[in-house]
Amino acid sequence: MSVKLGLPSKGRLQEASVEWLAARGVNVERADEGREYAGRITGVEGVELQLLSAAEIPLELAAGRIHLGVTGEDLIRETIPGWEAKVDLGPALGFGHADLIVAVPAIWVDVETLHDLDAAAAQFRRRHGRRLRIATKYHSLARSFLTARGVADYRLVDSQGATEATALNLTAEAIIDITSSGETLRANHLKPLADGLILASEARLCRSLTAPTDAADAAVLAALRSRIGA
Repeated sequence: MSVKLGLPSKGRLQEASVEWLAARGVNVERADEGREYAGRITGVEGVELQLLSAAEIPLELAAGRIHLGVTGEDLIRETIPGWEAKVDLGPALGFGHADLIVAVPAIWVDVETLHDLDAAAAQFRRRHGRRLRIATKYHSLARSFLTARGVADYRLVDSQGATEATALNLTAEAIIDITSSGETLRANHLKPLADGLILASEARLCRSLTAPTDAADAAVLAALRSRIGA
């Protein structure tokens, strides 16, 4: 057995993860060209590297197939029902910041808060005979957030990409999506609601609570966590 550490397989999240580990004496050595998704960990004995997509890492943690993994808090909370019993969020790593927010068209000058959105949704239904559509891929977090704040007269429509464009494309009236700088929202003539922050997410070094761990694994985990200060 060995301790399996899942890292994002590409992109800025992988680069930042590698830099974060290297700063703590744990290095990721990529394999030769032609084996893009292979590599190994040096600096701590007994740790096996698993390069996975950011979306796969929460599922692998929940299933207990990896012991540790770097991924966004938003993905853990969205994709794992009852995540608290399966994954320890672990330390925030200081990168991968993204806010999950509710946004509406900027021309909706009377809609600044969730209360305004609720009123606009009721008016929309009376006028059009159907519910206001909110595009998102975060169905679970969106539904929980809106329900807790009394917004009910809406329909979620699935959007797995280019969600900010759905209002311009007339496939939704509002969106729930992640944003970092807000530039993409502004480019698509959207504005976040004043009280529409659902989650301020960032990358975390998460630990599986379901992965089989023998005494040797526990010793490796302790050594790794001591090295990186987690």
